[in-house]
Amino acid sequence: MLLVALSATLGAALAAVLACIPGLHIYNVMAFIVLAAHAQAAAGAPFPIEVLMPLMIGMTVGWSLGGTIPSILLAAPDESALYTVLPGQKFLMAGRGREAVMLTSAGGLVALFILMLVFAPLAPRLVPFAETVMRPHVHWVVWAVICFMLMSEWPKGGRLSLGGWGTFLDGWKTTGSGLLTFLLSGLLGFVLVYRSPVAPEYAFQNLMPAFVGLFTLPWLLLNLVSAVEIPAQQEGEKFGAGWREVLQGGYAGTVGGGFAAFIPVVTGGIGGMLAGHATALRDDRVFLVSQGASRLTYFVGGLLLFFIPGIGLTRGGAAWMLSGLCSPHGYYEYFMAFAAVGLAGGTAFLMLGPLTRGTLWLMQRCGYRPISAVTLGVCVALVLYMTGFMGLIVLAVATGIGLLPVLLGSRRMNCLGVILLPMACNMSGSGPAVAKWLGLL
Repeated sequence: MLLVALSATLGAALAAVLACIPGLHIYNVMAFIVLAAHAQAAAGAPFPIEVLMPLMIGMTVGWSLGGTIPSILLAAPDESALYTVLPGQKFLMAGRGREAVMLTSAGGLVALFILMLVFAPLAPRLVPFAETVMRPHVHWVVWAVICFMLMSEWPKGGRLSLGGWGTFLDGWKTTGSGLLTFLLSGLLGFVLVYRSPVAPEYAFQNLMPAFVGLFTLPWLLLNLVSAVEIPAQQEGEKFGAGWREVLQGGYAGTVGGGFAAFIPVVTGGIGGMLAGHATALRDDRVFLVSQGASRLTYFVGGLLLFFIPGIGLTRGGAAWMLSGLCSPHGYYEYFMAFAAVGLAGGTAFLMLGPLTRGTLWLMQRCGYRPISAVTLGVCVALVLYMTGFMGLIVLAVATGIGLLPVLLGSRRMNCLGVILLPMACNMSGSGPAVAKWLGLL
């Protein structure tokens, strides 16, 4: 168990530090570990499961908690953190960025306790039953989620006014932008699924340039051209929520993140959005707590589904990567996974305070825009290294689509059409017909 503890702790500490780099997804880092593990296995010296498995779990937990910092302080979120940006930026511009990070992290801590104390003892009995019941219905559930996501893109003004074409066009501005973004990103997803320009040797990172372009580069470009100056942040370790707000937000976020972890192709951002609507969250503090809980439940809960004895669901990228390296067979791996989650969660949570202070110090020392410029260069270089020149072409197209909601004021979540539309069509059996109609087959 010493190897398990050391590996989980090391993975969490490493991922928490890497999470402070805006736009860097931990799956891209884990891909290097997977490649190294396959090379070691081919050489006849595979990594011990007591090292590899808790390392990957620790990295997932550490990144799920540490990713809160750039999503609020540097505004370059991945898709699972999109909803934290607006209230998080409000706190940041009021000099309360550290408080926003603490609130979101508190949600992650609540979700961690729920996973350890509720999910762990009940999952072996409930999840196989739920999987059997839900399997025939997943396709229409995904379509229902898509419809709700698009229909809830309602005009932001909420005011009555005189009729006419001006009012009509104003009402459809954000709604039409959301539909256009979803359809264009969905078309890009069909291209990547059925006729990807990315070379076959980079196929394991096929979607990477699309996600970087849709969710990361638009924010970084906006940071570079923006004239907004970040105000000095309050030094006091203020925590502006009571137990009621923390528990309400943590419960809502865990339910939403759990739904996203269990239903294929539904992501943490969508789960957080559904949780917010279902529980009528209005307070920004409760909302931030819920998003932290949703994010951790989505990534960590989805990975833990892989370790349930006798079922081994591969939900999410971490579980998919681990499935090619090891295959859990019983309760030994199951309890090992939860022990690694607990150790990693404690390690990452203790690091959040120093990492937040360090990020704020770096922002004051170097400035908002230079950090964004360096991060932009790192993201482009990483895409080039991982997917080749054609990956840069996909990155450029995805960035153009990702700029639409930024410029027109609609939800950035509509960019998730890149996976939702092709996967929903494939689940319902119409994917090949649509691809043929588009000239991809």
